[in-house]
Amino acid sequence: MSAPNVLFIAQAGRLAYEAVILAASFRLSDPAFPGRLIAAEPQPGPLWPGDPRIPADVRTVLDRFGVEVVPFDNRAFGHRYPQGNKIEALNVLPGGEPFVFFDTDTLFTGPLSQVAFDFARPSASMRREPTWPEPPPYGPGYEAIWKSLYDRFGLDFTTSLDLSHPAGHWERYLYFNAGWFFGPCPRRFGERLLAFAQEIERDPPEELAAQALTPWLDQIALPLAIHDLGGRRPGPELAGLDGEVSCHYRALPLLYARESDRAVAVLEAAVAPNPVKKVMKAHEPAKRLIYQGKGRQVRALFDRDRLPLREQPIRARIKAEGLWWR
Repeated sequence: MSAPNVLFIAQAGRLAYEAVILAASFRLSDPAFPGRLIAAEPQPGPLWPGDPRIPADVRTVLDRFGVEVVPFDNRAFGHRYPQGNKIEALNVLPGGEPFVFFDTDTLFTGPLSQVAFDFARPSASMRREPTWPEPPPYGPGYEAIWKSLYDRFGLDFTTSLDLSHPAGHWERYLYFNAGWFFGPCPRRFGERLLAFAQEIERDPPEELAAQALTPWLDQIALPLAIHDLGGRRPGPELAGLDGEVSCHYRALPLLYARESDRAVAVLEAAVAPNPVKKVMKAHEPAKRLIYQGKGRQVRALFDRDRLPLREQPIRARIKAEGLWWR
């Protein structure tokens, strides 16, 4: 099978500089990757209060790394729900060709070309916490909430379950982090994902009455779309994602706090060349944490073998030390 098209979002603000990190680390880790590396760029329009396009100097650096910047127009979400960009941007890719989407806050530490994707079976990241739903004390519980969504869209709920976990345990139910996902056709995937997300937002089942939909809407719809398209939980062949190949770091302070020595080394090597450094120094987190060495101070606060199970205590500790920039 030919190499997949690799897609991410690039737009003004933090994501512009994260896009540079993604592209620089991608080319450093897999210089011979034969596929396309594509940045989808939202365009000005009624759903954005300002101009979401990336600055010219960032565009120049992305071009240095062979990134194709492709514009798209928001018709469903935009500023009110920027996470929806990953849904709408799938239309910039050619239909019928395999794709992999990555959140922009991704660092590549190994060659993507060595990951054994089965594009006929869509999947997504399992590096997640029980962020959604949050069942109220008197119900409905996880089972009723998730089943209501499968019933709404005529999907087989039973075959989505991980029966190694007991009923009522959050991991029994299909739930992904939308930091990466893939499939055989971006157009078909995007159509299903958008349809599910819009229906859930417009008319959620009664069982969701106590549930927040923002910012989780994409991650609520994602398992439904994957299940509908014949997908599943990722198998061991995908262990390099969220492993030795890719790192969804979420924020630079968190990368320094909890990721591997290799991830830190790749980050700092990828953004060391002067043309990259010149652009990245305009980004306060990169200037402080990477180039001024504050990231090493963050790293010294934590024992990577004894990290808290949840992300929030890590964030709180970094902020208490005055070392949080994002």
